[in-house]
Amino acid sequence: MTRFGYTLMTEQSGPKDLVAYAVAAENVGFDFEVSSDHYSPWLTSQGHAPYAWTVLGAVAQATTRVELATYVTCPSIRYHPAVVAQKAATLQLLADGRFTLGLGAGENLNEHVVGEGWPAVDARQDMLEEAVQIIRELHTGELVTWQGDYFRVDSARIWDVPDGGVPIGIAVSGPKSIERFAPLGDALIATEPKAELISGWEAARSDLAGAGPSRSIGQIPICWGPDKDEAIALAHEQFRWFAGGWAVNADLPTPAGFAGASQFVRPDDVASSIACGPDLDELAESVKPFLEAGFTDVALVQVGDQRQQEFLDTVAGPLLEKLRAL
Repeated sequence: MTRFGYTLMTEQSGPKDLVAYAVAAENVGFDFEVSSDHYSPWLTSQGHAPYAWTVLGAVAQATTRVELATYVTCPSIRYHPAVVAQKAATLQLLADGRFTLGLGAGENLNEHVVGEGWPAVDARQDMLEEAVQIIRELHTGELVTWQGDYFRVDSARIWDVPDGGVPIGIAVSGPKSIERFAPLGDALIATEPKAELISGWEAARSDLAGAGPSRSIGQIPICWGPDKDEAIALAHEQFRWFAGGWAVNADLPTPAGFAGASQFVRPDDVASSIACGPDLDELAESVKPFLEAGFTDVALVQVGDQRQQEFLDTVAGPLLEKLRAL
């Protein structure tokens, strides 16, 4: 049975609100929660970008049942992988084993801020592979010294490490990334409902000793609101960047760049890709492609902060019932 999650969108809400939403999402029955990890919002109209790891630490203490994950963290430019390994281990202890470390090759929007430049896509993939290997080594709790093509680790040890380390999910988009990262990851992360991603991932893991079926975690935005036109307008204001696709979005450096790239995206364009309005059947049906593709987990994004609490208080429960009946 597919599990349904709630997305803590750090780009559209402040830290205290995110913790409150996390508690409400657990109480209403979501199975898991994922958090974005951004230094900047995609558009200035979103207006937020608190530090995801502080928020998740608070969420781990404020919740008791719901599973947690980053969706996703780039462990190669803004964060050194040794630092990611330490904070992931700490969060796993705070969450009593409920945390999955979701990793990806990153976006220029967040990674350029430390002044190290933005590598070509092949280099980013190489860096991600090396980072995953370092994190795995450090999660053994042993002393690690590492010299790779991109990273160096000098006599590092994580002193507070959870038993078994931390499960790692890796964002993939096609055959090349699947072939490279499926043997390194415990879960697949993807934003497109493509069955071939899951079948390719499982095939690439089939030769691993003891490897059973793994989680496949998707994500989809919706924009519930009592008035359909108002909901479309809100989705256009805050989520029109979504129309660019990750091949474009990964390379844009600033919210101003996203504003320019999305200036000709119309409200109708957004409405054709994001289910908007009060019809819960329509919202639920928009998630169906992920179920048909075989995803084990799907995280919902309720676009905008304005009606987030109302969504959780009055809509999320009935919507979850419809989703579980699909």
